Amino acid sequence: MPPLSDYFDYQVDENGNPFVKVSVRGVILLRLPETNKGTAFSDQERMELGLDGFLPPQVVDMESEIERLYGNFCRQPDDISKHQFLRALQERSEVLFYALLERHLVEMAPIVYTPTIGLVAQQFSNLYTTPRGLTLAPKTIARVEDILAQHPWHDVRMLVVTDASAILGIGDQGMGGLAICIGKLSLYTVGGGLCPYQTLPVNLDVGTDREALLHDRHYLGIHQHRLQNEAYFEFVDRFVDAVQKKWPKAIIQWEDFAKNMAFSVLERYQSRIPSFNDDIQGTGAVALAGLLSACRKKGERLADQRVVVAGAGAGGVGVALAILEGMVHEGLTREQARRQLFILDAHGLVVEGITSDAYKFPVAQFRDSYQDWPIAGELPNLAEVVRQAKPTVLIGLSGVAGLFDGCLIQLMAENNRMPIIFPLSNPTSNCEAEPAAIVAWTGGRAIIATGSPFDDVAYNGRSIPIGQGNNAFIFPGLGFAAVLGECTRISDGMVAEAAYALADYTAEHYLSCGRIYPPMADLQKVSQFITVRVLKRALADGSATLTGLSGSDLTRHVQENFWKAQYLPFVFAG
Repeated sequence: MPPLSDYFDYQVDENGNPFVKVSVRGVILLRLPETNKGTAFSDQERMELGLDGFLPPQVVDMESEIERLYGNFCRQPDDISKHQFLRALQERSEVLFYALLERHLVEMAPIVYTPTIGLVAQQFSNLYTTPRGLTLAPKTIARVEDILAQHPWHDVRMLVVTDASAILGIGDQGMGGLAICIGKLSLYTVGGGLCPYQTLPVNLDVGTDREALLHDRHYLGIHQHRLQNEAYFEFVDRFVDAVQKKWPKAIIQWEDFAKNMAFSVLERYQSRIPSFNDDIQGTGAVALAGLLSACRKKGERLADQRVVVAGAGAGGVGVALAILEGMVHEGLTREQARRQLFILDAHGLVVEGITSDAYKFPVAQFRDSYQDWPIAGELPNLAEVVRQAKPTVLIGLSGVAGLFDGCLIQLMAENNRMPIIFPLSNPTSNCEAEPAAIVAWTGGRAIIATGSPFDDVAYNGRSIPIGQGNNAFIFPGLGFAAVLGECTRISDGMVAEAAYALADYTAEHYLSCGRIYPPMADLQKVSQFITVRVLKRALADGSATLTGLSGSDLTRHVQENFWKAQYLPFVFAG
């Protein structure tokens, strides 16, 4: 592995003990977030590294620093303030930020990720204080190779990249999409064990079509409409080519691209650079895992389900594709599986020969499936599909708050002993139905999962578990496995393996107590479990190229390479 940067790197001494070799001394060590240990620098380090007199005299350990910082975090008045507090800490001391986040992950994950990150993306320009990551724009893309050459990290392995055209359920946020990439990479490190100095958040600022941003003089992105068609792909081509040249072992996670563009970008680049789209494949995998767990809870097979997916964007179609493949895996033909899937967009049921969106074709319903249904319009709407198709599963990825009303949920309850209902849209304000309402409308019989975190629901003296179908259970393990295996592609088999691994982990640890997803507190354990399974699959299907892994103890290998937020001794290289 090449050195991480010009001014610091991890080393191991002759006894196998890790340390950090630094090439700078003095106050600059306190100004770099990668080298700042704050008051935890030892007396010896302070003398040898030129820090004497620049710190309070009392040496305190990391745990004391965490205790003090957590108290300050709790005193913040709202979620945005808490987010800004954590981001400021990340820019002061990277290791300490991750140590604090790890100790309080359940409480802080919704602050650095969904749902708070949606608000941060919307207010990005007003909240902006410190640069992080990389932003490329039409006026800079011609210099992209020079820009990457100046980047301080020499061994970037994971880039989370967005054009911010479809952020969560809140649409085009322009420059604000960078916040999503920063948040996701925080979970890659704290949950997935990826070294933060091998990651890079990237915003491809190709413009914005949100008029409010274009007319906001404080908006920090470029003030022009989005590039389209050939100009757009010329831009992305230059970026991908430069990444391959600078960091040939890098993986790209495409994030929050709008509908057709999400599929077009994935198709164009997935055989050119190892990459995957989290909205399509990550959301599909996490939804499939939850559905497999729900079927196990009911004692049924996935192949026996009839599934309605409300929302036909990247996430909705990604979920439908994952479920279709899962049904085929259980023995259905592709046509049989399609006939059990009902995908709806803003116009109604997505139907073969009627929809013009190519990315929807593989999951479009057949025309004869509804020819005998009494419907009011040209295409069946959501209520008509639920009434006539009698689905066992209802999944929401529409971004429309309250779409699943009482009448719709009660229809599900009338047709099913235990209806499976997943309102998965993020952030919380876009959720299709509140879990407490679903519980009440179904008499406590529904199996429920949401995209953002919700508390379990008390009902008739018992607690109804609410699963969180969070992509964070998938992408850290999938991405880390690709990095460890130095994969040349992210195969469909690797993505599917992540879904089945998550379902198996849940079955082993939580299904007996009624949960269909593990708690966020288990994120590191889940990610390590998935990493091992996906790495094994990557080795089997030839996606992984790193020699020496076949036949080795993959669990041990993953654990040994799992980055931990801990202070190491510093040694001056000069």
